[in-house]
This record gives sequence, structure tokens and C-alpha cells, in this order.
Amino acid sequence: MEQNIEIILPEGYPLTRLDKAIADQVQDMSRARIQALIEAGKVTLAGVVKTTCSFKVEGGQELKMTIPPAVDDTPKPQDIPLNIMYEDDDVLVINKAVGMVVHPAVGNFDGTLVNALLHHCGDSLSGIGGVKRPGIVHRIDKDTSGLLVVAKHDKAHQGLSVQLQDKSLYRLYKLFCWKVPTLIKGKIDLPVGRHSSNRLKMAIQKSSGRDAVTHYQIAESYHDAVTLFECRLETGRTHQIRVHMQHIKHPLIGDPLYGLPQQEGSALLKRAGYEDGSIAKIMSFSRQALHAAEIGFIHPISGEEMHFKSDMPEDLLNLKNILESIT
Repeated sequence: MEQNIEIILPEGYPLTRLDKAIADQVQDMSRARIQALIEAGKVTLAGVVKTTCSFKVEGGQELKMTIPPAVDDTPKPQDIPLNIMYEDDDVLVINKAVGMVVHPAVGNFDGTLVNALLHHCGDSLSGIGGVKRPGIVHRIDKDTSGLLVVAKHDKAHQGLSVQLQDKSLYRLYKLFCWKVPTLIKGKIDLPVGRHSSNRLKMAIQKSSGRDAVTHYQIAESYHDAVTLFECRLETGRTHQIRVHMQHIKHPLIGDPLYGLPQQEGSALLKRAGYEDGSIAKIMSFSRQALHAAEIGFIHPISGEEMHFKSDMPEDLLNLKNILESIT
């Protein structure tokens, strides 16, 4: 049943963020849960919906918060097509399509890779990753295409997780980024953590972030405007490549969170000699231009060395063709 909570901030309460003010008054609810309710439009101030967690409130103001009824968020099997590159009794290698979320989370409770895997594998799927992400050893972003390995049972999951932790699980990404670096290759060793003010973003956090290491190398460059990089990961932090490449001044084309401003990108392409039609197509690329192109690991049961490659999907090939359209 839906629950409504009325909160009257005490007189003298200082000017404070909305999410913190509610957390101070509602002791049995996490700050993250409160933020999710605010962003979902479940909090009002004097009858007006407030969806910004940082909105400032003060003593004497009256808030109302609606808590929707609890739902069963255990993932359900769904018959969703999968591009399976390899499968045996222990593991699968999936070539994930753009737009597919890996595991259920707020706003994406179904239609995920986990829902598809539960249908494909049935009850055998490894549970070591937790109820909401069975079988998932590592993940890639919704709008990143390409390869990931999935464990079908706990022993396989443990073996692959060890390889992820000791950095022997090989992952190579291909990505189109703005500008061309001076060095042909390099290493970025900078910790990544949650952005201090934007909870949707990650950032370089030298004091509080987790270790993150990315090796990059130029594969091709296009008229000092764009570079096709190959990046190998030692670690696998959220948004790691996107944050690291932005930090060294080579953000990904199409990246909605970390990308180059439209005006700056258009100017780069114009100086490089691209025509207006090509510039418009490049600037309207609708996702981060990032593809998980290769994965390698030791089979957790047989001990066999496994290596898989995935060609760039059609949208990235089209982008490449446009970049190659001038000589």
C-alpha cells in the first residue's frame, strides 16, 4: 500500500539540501532511497513537486513524501534474443547490443541481459553475483557494445572473478575520441570514484576513488580531429575509459556525460576539412563511441586459453567511413 509521510522542518533548521533535510527527519530510510524518490517526483513542497536533490529548504517548511508500495524486484526470465559467441556447460560469451542494460537497477527492472540469461540458462545460472545480477562477472554500460563473459554456475564464477581481480582477464576496447595525442601510446593510472556533485557521473578522485588503470594506443587518426584508440583495461571501474579519456583531453565522440561541447567538436571537424553534412552526422552520433572488441581468459573449468573478437557494429563502422571520407 502507498504510504504518505508529512515532514515539518523544525523552526531554526538551517538552509539545507532537500535530500539531506529529509534524511535528517526520516531516520529509517537511506539517503540513496530518498534521492530516488525525489527524482521520481514523489516529494512536494507546499504542494509543488520538487525533483532536484540539491534544492534548498529551511525550518518551518512542510514537505510531503509518497512512498510507493513495495514490488518484487527479483529478475524474471524474459525471452530476449542474445548474440552468443560461445557457450558450453560453464560459461557464455555474449556480444551485447547497444541499448541493453546488463543487470536490473532503478529505472531498468526488466529487458536486461540478466532477464535474457535467466530465460536462456534457467536455474543453473550462477548466483554468486547476487539476486539481481546472477552470472555477471563484469559489466559494460548500456550504450557500449561488445563482449562480456558470463558464468553459468558458482565454480565458474569464482574462477573468472579471480582472473578479474588479479588483472589476467583480458579486455580490449575500441573507441573514437576527439583530437590526436602527441604520444602513440600511454598508461593512465588514476583512481575513479563517484562525482562529488553529480551522482550520474564518475570522476578522478585521488583521495577517495578506487584504483583504475587504462592502457591506450592509437590505432588510426583522422586529420588531427579524431583518433581511433585501442584501450586495454587492468581494472574495471564504472565509466573508467570514459573518465580517463576525458581527463587526458580526448573525450569520446557521442558521450552524453563526458563528451566535448557541440561547438568545439564542430569547429575541430570544420578545420579538418569535413563538409557540413559529415559534420552533422558525426556530431549527432547518439551514444559513446565505445566497443568491447576483445576478451580473453583461462576457462575456469578446463584451463583452456580462450580469446574472442567482435567486429565493430554498424553504427561505428558508419562513423569510421565518414571519418575516412576525406583524404
